[in-house]
Amino acid sequence: MRRYFGRKLLIYGLTFFVAVTVNWMIPRFMPGDPVASMVARANVTRPEAVAAMQAYYNNLFGFDQPLWQQYLNFWAALFRGDFGLSIWLFPTPVADVITAAVPYTLGLIIPSVLLSWVVGNWFGAYAARRKLLDNTVLPIGYVLTATPYMWLAVLLAWGLGVLAGLFPVAGGYSFSLRPNWSWDFFLDLLHHWTLPFLSLFLVALGGWAIGMRNMIIYELESDYSTYLAALGAPARLIRRYAFRNAVLPQVTGLALQLGVIVAGALVTEIVFAYPGLGSLILNAIKNKDFFLLQGTFLFIVLGVLIANFIIDIVYVVVDPRTRAGMAGANA
Repeated sequence: MRRYFGRKLLIYGLTFFVAVTVNWMIPRFMPGDPVASMVARANVTRPEAVAAMQAYYNNLFGFDQPLWQQYLNFWAALFRGDFGLSIWLFPTPVADVITAAVPYTLGLIIPSVLLSWVVGNWFGAYAARRKLLDNTVLPIGYVLTATPYMWLAVLLAWGLGVLAGLFPVAGGYSFSLRPNWSWDFFLDLLHHWTLPFLSLFLVALGGWAIGMRNMIIYELESDYSTYLAALGAPARLIRRYAFRNAVLPQVTGLALQLGVIVAGALVTEIVFAYPGLGSLILNAIKNKDFFLLQGTFLFIVLGVLIANFIIDIVYVVVDPRTRAGMAGANA
């Protein structure tokens, strides 16, 4: 088992290195000059003042150095936990900007991922044994899983927000409130959270329900299920074994779909102007904020890698065949 997780850590380490390198390269291939944008926002017109400001900011951000030196400085700063200063919100540190946005994104992703996985698997397993429910869940599931996150978010905002007026369609909380530890603020926060959560939850729910329904049917028609039925085993026992075997591919699918769900969450935040990492990425692109883009992407990469590693551990725990294979390899 130690060797297994050692290989996994090596793979994750290499993935992190490549992802961070690509993360550093992407902003530098973007068109435009971030320093020129900063100077333009300052409304400075005198040529000598413009040149002085450009020289100052280029030196401050290290843009006057060769690319290879910028790359080494980036890794050195990364190991120190220094993500630099935000160009868009200068001179606010990038770490402070990301820290303020992370709770909103995690508050969307974690409940939507876990609840859609649990509820989707339960519905799929139940629909596989009920023909009437199967005839309704399956078409709805196909429609939901084929629906783009952004499109469903727009439909929910228009239907439940604009037409019905049940939920707000923008922001993380009302503009008349200030963040504080009170029930009024918490309820208002929950009110703004509902539509972005529903858009993520419903799309993911359809995929998990369809996957579990198909796996349950496959397991119930397999040889071991037929053999157990021939021996007179209770139907409940057969379904229990079928569910335990069917849920393993769903655990693997959770790791594979995690990146898609995170990307969907970022797009959904943009639709609802939700103050999470998705909105930060949009503003960083518009303002050519290299350091905010790097810091945001880095947090996302780290989060996805850590979540996948946790799922790997969970898979080993729930699948005895994996543990037996590792024990045999170590013997």
